[in-house]
This record gives sequence, structure tokens and C-alpha cells, in this order.
Amino acid sequence: MAQSKKLIVGNWKMNGSAQSNFHLMAELLRTDLRAEVCDTAVCVPFVYLQQVKTQINEANPGDLARSDALIALGSQDVSAHESGAYTGEISVSMLKEFGVSYVIVGHSERRQFHHESDQLVAIKAQRALAAGLTPIVCVGETKEERESGMTEAVVKRQLAAVIHLNGHCISEIVLAYEPVWAIGTGLTASPEQAQEVHSVLRAQLVAAGGEGAKKIRILYGGSMNPKNAKALLSQEDIDGGLIGGASLKAVDFLSIISAV
Repeated sequence: MAQSKKLIVGNWKMNGSAQSNFHLMAELLRTDLRAEVCDTAVCVPFVYLQQVKTQINEANPGDLARSDALIALGSQDVSAHESGAYTGEISVSMLKEFGVSYVIVGHSERRQFHHESDQLVAIKAQRALAAGLTPIVCVGETKEERESGMTEAVVKRQLAAVIHLNGHCISEIVLAYEPVWAIGTGLTASPEQAQEVHSVLRAQLVAAGGEGAKKIRILYGGSMNPKNAKALLSQEDIDGGLIGGASLKAVDFLSIISAV
């Protein structure tokens, strides 16, 4: 059962510059983002959090975490540790100081290139929840796993680790299904394929968290773009999108928001 208010999140990945960020955010902030039906966030590289925070605040003075904030701020990762000798890591308390609302955890690129385990992803989600931030927990299968008929087993295993550690507050997460074979490849799961997996995930969440888990927003995160956004977002259990490349162009990102 999809939620009435969608969530569209831009994931800039390792892209951006001070100049290009300014122009992108200026375009987004001067446009009506239809906040009455759609929540919007951007997850930016750590080094640009202050720049983007300042620009959002200038356009929408006040607390970035307010429910009526024009655009919420998010990070692309977080440390599993609170503080200490972890060179290069960023803690939840540091993110909170910057007004961050959302934290992506378990993105397929982190799982693949940094060998993050299901358990580590669950711990990162736990850290975010404990600090009052909303983790966007990513799950998804590779091309080989899909072709082997393992999609359901893979995504349920990944989600089960997060539920096991955070079951008491599982209704506070956002979930993102991102088929690995559709990330940055130009390939996209069909609306029916995406809905099938979203339905499985929704059932697993409700089984673990009861009726309250029905309100969890499940985003689709595999090459959503202006051409396919409307069809994907019209599916019963797709509550928004985790947008990669299309979030780097204001016209494309705004087109996806308009598709809501």
C-alpha cells in the first residue's frame, strides 16, 4: 500500500563542484516542488553539506529538519562508530550538526566497492535512528542473482539484517529497492518488476513491524528518469525514487518530481 505523499531523493554520488552545486540548487530552490504531495531531499558529498545547507537556509530560513522545509538535506553514508580513531569516517552526530535529515546506508556501490556486509548496514541504520536521522536503507540484487531466480531471497536477506537489529523502530526507516543491474547502466526494471519486489519488501516489513510498518516509504532506485518516472511512481507499492544521474540536472530532477 503506497503512501499518499511520495519522497524523491537525489543522490549526487561523487559528483559536483562549488559552482555547479550552486546553479543546480538555485534552479531547484526557485521552483515549486509541490511539497503538498511530495517530499524532496538531496544527498550530497560530505564536503558540500555546508554549502548546500547554507543555500537551502537562505531560500527557506529555519530548521532544515522541519516537515515543511523546501528541500531536506541528506548524506550518502555514515560511520558505524560514534567517535574515535576512525580516520576518514563521519559520525551521525557530525551530520546532525549540519542539519542532515536523511542518511543513505547500504547503497550497492558501498556494498560492492567497500565490501559492506548486511550486518554493517544494519548497524549504520541503528546509528542513524538513535540520532533521530532517517536512514534510507538500500537493498537490491545483481544481474546474476536475478537471472538465477534469487532476487526475492537476496533482498529479504538484506532487509532481515536491518529488521533484526532495529525491529522496535523499523517503521522509522525509508527503504530503497535498487536493482544493481539497473544502476548507472541505463537499464531499468519494468514497473511490474519493480512493483513485484516492492510488494515482497512491504510484506516483510509488515510481518516484522505490524500495521505501523505500512507507512514505511519504499523508493525505487534503479535509473529512474523523466521518461519512466510516471509509470514507476504509479505502482501501488512504489512511494518515491532514489535518483542518481537524473538528480544532477535540474530539469530532469524537476520532471521526476512533476511525475508525482
